[in-house]
Amino acid sequence: MKHVKIYTDGACSGNPGPGGYGTILKFGEYEKELSAGYKQTTNNRMELMAVIAGLESLKERCRVNVYSDSKYIVDAVVKGWAKRWEQKGWMRNKNEAAKNPDLWGRLLDLLEQHEVEMHWVKGHAGHPENERCDRLAVRAASGNQLLEDQ
Repeated sequence: MKHVKIYTDGACSGNPGPGGYGTILKFGEYEKELSAGYKQTTNNRMELMAVIAGLESLKERCRVNVYSDSKYIVDAVVKGWAKRWEQKGWMRNKNEAAKNPDLWGRLLDLLEQHEVEMHWVKGHAGHPENERCDRLAVRAASGNQLLEDQ
């Protein structure tokens, strides 16, 4: 099974506001960068999209290490929060709906297709790939052809 490393970051100018994501995939000596910008979105949606875009680009089942500076994303996967939200009909508790169930559903489906380990990295702390993902995300968010975030 191939071992792929995926580095991710999301950015948003305002929250909500224009946003983007940046993703770097590494497999051996190969690297691929992905990014896209959206007209009106949130930072958490862009963090999620960064991970989703990386996993969706894989063409076969892989062993994957995902590196994100979003504690929200990493904890929701590692601590099982996202699966519990799904099991409860996308409710965080009796009174509060989980945010972004469309993206969480996509991510949970992708996590089932691969062997994924999530890793938190401190953002804006000199981690080379995280810094590069941030630049990709910011550049995508400030682009001229921003997508609609459904």
